[in-house]
Amino acid sequence: MSGYSQLHLGPLETVAVSVLPQPGVTLMSLVADVLGGRSQGVHPAWRRAVRAAVPTGAAGVLHPLFAPEYSMVPDCLTPTAPLWETDLSAQLDRLQEVSPDALLAELEADFRGTVPRQWQSVVDRPQAFITAYAGILRAVWDSYAPAWSLAGPLLARETERIGVAAVSDALEPVLAGIGPRVRLSGQTLRLPDPHPETFERAGRRVVLVPMVSGNGASVFSFDRPDAVWFGYPVPGLSTLWAGQYPEPTVGDALTLVLGTLRARILRGLSRPRTMGQLAAALVCAPSTVTHHCGQLEAAGLVHRERRGQHVQVTRTTRGDALVDLLSTSWR
Repeated sequence: MSGYSQLHLGPLETVAVSVLPQPGVTLMSLVADVLGGRSQGVHPAWRRAVRAAVPTGAAGVLHPLFAPEYSMVPDCLTPTAPLWETDLSAQLDRLQEVSPDALLAELEADFRGTVPRQWQSVVDRPQAFITAYAGILRAVWDSYAPAWSLAGPLLARETERIGVAAVSDALEPVLAGIGPRVRLSGQTLRLPDPHPETFERAGRRVVLVPMVSGNGASVFSFDRPDAVWFGYPVPGLSTLWAGQYPEPTVGDALTLVLGTLRARILRGLSRPRTMGQLAAALVCAPSTVTHHCGQLEAAGLVHRERRGQHVQVTRTTRGDALVDLLSTSWR
């Protein structure tokens, strides 16, 4: 059964954050979904396109990486190992040049001398596996590169959003609502993992990697010495699948950081309101308002209290401060 790996961040005001649109992370999310049986919420049309582009038997070649007993991609096979290298073509070229000895040595070290049976075919014919693996990843990316290009405006806006949040001390609300599979509890991030572990940030930089794969995407690495990183769906991804593009957010940092509806909720709480009053004012379903108020409460921006048959929502002192800070133009 899947659990959650945990990353203890420490006080959020001490966390150094970067945002990095790393195409290799999107690629591995796609591979996990389409060929590895690990759902990432990839749109069915793109899933079909990727499957049509890869060689017959590709899922069988990749089975060792995603076998239920132990899910692991050796560093030498990961197009994200040089994290700051965003030229995916160059990384894929390097994958083709991985030596069989390097792969076998890493498997031996990762599994402490006892390589699981699902990797035996790789141990028997490492060069054949490397060639097939590199070819599959190249085929997946060639079929998906147009989607990555179309997502350029979304990635640029997300980079700006994280930047504004970082300089405005608004990291907590961003992390609290950053993705459907990411949970922030106090100073701890939790992400789904079939083999859960607990990690300490220990002063390392936190790198946020927006992905253009699926609405349920989750990929992360917490064991690098220089940084911890995790991938999450870039906001607005559903508009990309629909062939629509959101209007740019001009001069409104609160909307940029929190999203349109959560910014409207927070602004609408200049005085306490019930959930029903908020839903009516925003012309939204009560369940939608409840979900977003829950995210704002998790970030410490609102407080909810039941009073008889109604739930009253009040903006906290921290919520007041964030509205004041981010309601002025920053351009």
